[in-house]
Amino acid sequence: MRPSKPLSILLSLALALFFLSAAIAVPILCRPFYYHQIDALDLPGQTGWSEQTIRGAYDEVMDYLVFGAPFGTGELRWSESGQAHFADCRTLFRLDFVLLGVSAAVLAALAVLYRRGRIAFHRFGGRSPAFWAAAGLSAVFLLAALWAVIDFTSLFTAFHHMFFPGKTNWVFDWRTDEIILILPEIFWAKTGALVLALCLGGLWLTALAAWRLHRCHAD
Repeated sequence: MRPSKPLSILLSLALALFFLSAAIAVPILCRPFYYHQIDALDLPGQTGWSEQTIRGAYDEVMDYLVFGAPFGTGELRWSESGQAHFADCRTLFRLDFVLLGVSAAVLAALAVLYRRGRIAFHRFGGRSPAFWAAAGLSAVFLLAALWAVIDFTSLFTAFHHMFFPGKTNWVFDWRTDEIILILPEIFWAKTGALVLALCLGGLWLTALAAWRLHRCHAD
């Protein structure tokens, strides 16, 4: 069977989307990651609120974003502008979950067809689709990491302009939306680092497994 170039490109894209969306879903769904940051960043000392108050505010926001519960920030003040921004975030969260499900379905279908001998994948430059998915995202993340090291605030701002075009409600005033005080920039930097590590770690391990499989078949 002649290896297919379009299917190889599709597999690379599906792998990149799957690992990226899965990595993004981890900090969204794994609340202990944030709970750990409460002490690590000394949020009670920085804000004057108890850990219980901070957890309650975070949990209420995440219940809204993930499960569609009524919006609220626990004991903290919030504004209609702040709520509107979280409504936009909820749309992006749901989009991430959709991409995760669709990419997983595509990968499952391709895996079944491959195992049955119905399709074969072209190896561009002698490399697997997993390698190119990992290499492509590595390049993107490397540029983002360099940008973050040079000026994280600029990267943070560009990110919001990209994903919330024409909106300014993501610029919170802590006096009306106190939730921003328990979500400092350093927390988002750590979240980005976690997503990067999970995504690239998963992709490069997959690329390594594909390389070993290819070597076994070649031998």
